[in-house]
Amino acid sequence: MPHAIVITNTGETFGCGGEESVLAAMERLRRKGIPVGCRNGGCGVCKVEVVDGQFTKRKMSRAVVSMEEEARGCVLACKVYPQGDLRITVVGKMVRAIEAQQGMASFALGFAATTASQPDTES
Repeated sequence: MPHAIVITNTGETFGCGGEESVLAAMERLRRKGIPVGCRNGGCGVCKVEVVDGQFTKRKMSRAVVSMEEEARGCVLACKVYPQGDLRITVVGKMVRAIEAQQGMASFALGFAATTASQPDTES
């Protein structure tokens, strides 16, 4: 039974088994809530903070996740494996790109709703 992974930045939810990294599950399901880099724990692009939930992790480069960050729950999505449902927040280098993407999606939805509610008129 897959564990529910919730990305707090976007509200996106997807399933991930304990034998698969959070990043690999997201990519397999063609989701885009977490930025993708090297997929091997060295670049730091997929850095997330685990807000809630249990997980195991594999070796990550100290150049991208310090001991202090790790103590606060920061890990790389490519190296974290859920042991239950997780709530995570993207905090890596690309967090602004995720927030900008989310802002554009909200703008587009708002624009579409406004446009759809206005009747067609001829000048």
